[in-house]
Amino acid sequence: MSRIGKSPIPLAQGVEISIANGLVTVKGPKGTLTQEIDNSVNIEVKENEVIVTRINDHKDVRAKHGLYRSLLFNMIVGVSAGWKKELEMIGVGYRANAEGQRLNMTLGYSHPIVFELPSEIKVAAKAEKGENPMIMLESYDKQLLGQVAAKIRSLRAPEPYKGKGVRYVGEFVRKKAGKSAAK
Repeated sequence: MSRIGKSPIPLAQGVEISIANGLVTVKGPKGTLTQEIDNSVNIEVKENEVIVTRINDHKDVRAKHGLYRSLLFNMIVGVSAGWKKELEMIGVGYRANAEGQRLNMTLGYSHPIVFELPSEIKVAAKAEKGENPMIMLESYDKQLLGQVAAKIRSLRAPEPYKGKGVRYVGEFVRKKAGKSAAK
């Protein structure tokens, strides 16, 4: 049995969940999320807990059991507490400035990069003297937040020789040794 799938999901205060025609809707103080659910899993709401069960023990049904439990958990946590991602920019002259839903970045290219963010994501940029510039992203949708953070990181991914680029806070970048001098 799936270890992830069989554990119940606790419902936070102020979170409502409704299930109709294979569509699960989760409403909370931060927003509303919907997810289509396959008919191979059943979802029940009992006493402030959501329980996901599967119909049979077929291999793909077992995989979907854990998947849909994780998706529901991420939705419930997102609409109640929200999700955060932080990126840091390492490099000389790398800067970020947030203006509403626009993120203006200078990443060592010949032009500044203007990144339009979806309305579900809140952005803040911080630059203090002596520290690397930071980009803080916050949203109730974990999938969208991860996708946007990955896109921002891909604009200047960390390179392996000096470690310059945009990376997640706490991300380890393995450095390579450069060329050795010829004798």
